[in-house]
Amino acid sequence: MKLKFNFPLVFSGLFMVAALGACNQNNKSTSGSEDSTKTTKLTIEPVTESDDFPNAKLTMNPVKTEMVGTDSAKLMFNFNVANYELTKQTMDMNSGECANSDKGQHIHFILDNKPYQAIYKPENTITLPVNSEHYLLCFLSRSYHLSVKSPDASVLVHFKVDEKGNFVKMDDPTAPMLFYSRPKGEYAGKDTQNVLLDFYVKNAKLASDAYKVKVSVGDTTFTVDKWQPYFIKGAPMGDLKLSIQLLDASGNPMTGDNTLVDRTVSLKQ
Repeated sequence: MKLKFNFPLVFSGLFMVAALGACNQNNKSTSGSEDSTKTTKLTIEPVTESDDFPNAKLTMNPVKTEMVGTDSAKLMFNFNVANYELTKQTMDMNSGECANSDKGQHIHFILDNKPYQAIYKPENTITLPVNSEHYLLCFLSRSYHLSVKSPDASVLVHFKVDEKGNFVKMDDPTAPMLFYSRPKGEYAGKDTQNVLLDFYVKNAKLASDAYKVKVSVGDTTFTVDKWQPYFIKGAPMGDLKLSIQLLDASGNPMTGDNTLVDRTVSLKQ
């Protein structure tokens, strides 16, 4: 799988709109519009990803539970993976020169839009309080943490843990939702050169006349109407604040569960 690079999005001074327009031409789609006029050395480059795994499929088996004390329950998740191989290194995984897991391909396990757990076997066990309600998004990930966006490569579940510690599946979510994936945690050395920005959209299609995502990286803010990953380049060392927000077709912020996520990652030499 090769990552194809488009002209970088350089959000700086009067060149901001022109650079973004060049990206739109390269992608043959409107990939964003400039919202920030602050000068910064940071650049953001769209990454065109190949559809390497069109038939990849992830499904979840019934969840088993076990009480832990009197106020918590242990939930044991088990998944089925088809047309995709966990723990395998993704082909050309160094082509983007971004952070890569030496453990290979895996599943991103995102509970309540918190930082994901990377699971390399199709199973995971977590402990949650009784009488609590949650959203769980799981999707297949390449070894360098880029999500697989084919139609069956993800599972979204709304559930609660009842007073007896049972897993109770609620109605399938139908509202538009946005989940944060990358970047995550700490980056050091060469991994700071190309920091992958990736998110996951559910129950919504991004387009110029449909839903959009507002992205903030440090002082740089832009809006995208195409679901694709990005490389953050030239980010300063230290803490980097990020935010993603789902917008409606008119560009207004969406409200409700899983429509806004803020995150901070750390970069060091």
